Amino acid sequence: MLEGLFGNKSAEKVMLSIFVYGELHASAIAQQHTTALDPIKKQLERFEEAGFLISRVVGRSRLYKFNETNPLIKPLKELLKIAKKNEITNNEIGLL
Repeated sequence: MLEGLFGNKSAEKVMLSIFVYGELHASAIAQQHTTALDPIKKQLERFEEAGFLISRVVGRSRLYKFNETNPLIKPLKELLKIAKKNEITNNEIGLL
């Protein structure tokens, strides 16, 4: 649903996963969506460089979450909330 806004499916998957789970590493997102790890890593790096995400290293993993100091995060979360709600509704009626 948000692919057009974010530019590609990987970006949409990253943002929706971070929205739902709060903080994740690239492998968890890739596994959740049954997709390759490299595109997910690239999107996470791109969003971090743009200031939408921040990361921290825990052991050998880098965990990503929203950068709450970015003024666009609150409206972004509202968009993601609508997209997630629409996704759930469409799944319930068998459209996806």
